[in-house]
Amino acid sequence: MKSNNPNSFFQSLKVATLTVSILWLVHLVTFLTFIDLGNLGIFPRTNFGIKGILFSPWIHGNWSHLMSNTPPLFALMTLILFFYRRISFPALFLIYFLTGSLVWLFGRQVFHIGASGVIYGLVAFVFWLGIFRRNIRSIALAILVGFYYGSMIIGIFPGQEGISWESHLLGAISGMMTAFLFKNTEEEEDYKERQRKKLFEKQEKEFFLPRETFEQPTQKDSWFQNRT
Repeated sequence: MKSNNPNSFFQSLKVATLTVSILWLVHLVTFLTFIDLGNLGIFPRTNFGIKGILFSPWIHGNWSHLMSNTPPLFALMTLILFFYRRISFPALFLIYFLTGSLVWLFGRQVFHIGASGVIYGLVAFVFWLGIFRRNIRSIALAILVGFYYGSMIIGIFPGQEGISWESHLLGAISGMMTAFLFKNTEEEEDYKERQRKKLFEKQEKEFFLPRETFEQPTQKDSWFQNRT
């Protein structure tokens, strides 16, 4: 999973840092000014609630809500931006808007806010991309994400008060759909890995000596076989 661009990791960190900084800035402003931005969340199947598709991931109910979403969002964005550079931005945007759109279509008619739906989408995206692509890079990342965030699966089930389980479930579905869409879009490192594998398989099939050397007996061998 080595990157050829030494600056790509720091660029990924910058984008992820900027994203979580905006989250914290928005919440800090609402905290200091006592402005309630909850009405900018997603309110399913209403005209006034459709704006939440754009705004809801940036709004959090309290500091605890924000702090619980910050580490996974930062880590997953950095991972995707670094290891899936070719598809990272279109995949992130698709997960973002697809999650919000599905919540608006199928969620309960309450305000849905927070970035957790997007986070579930990012987890599902990395995991299912490993299932669909089945190369060393994607499988290793899928195992890593499954190990660290596998326990999040409990969040997709209803019954937790104050939790938008629909955002979690529909975010996970959005991530899986996005992974399927980009399953055949190779990164540069994946292409090189596939080419090395083909070269190795080709070399395995080649013989150091001509095939006839192993298939036809020599004159001495024939004489010996006639004597025995």
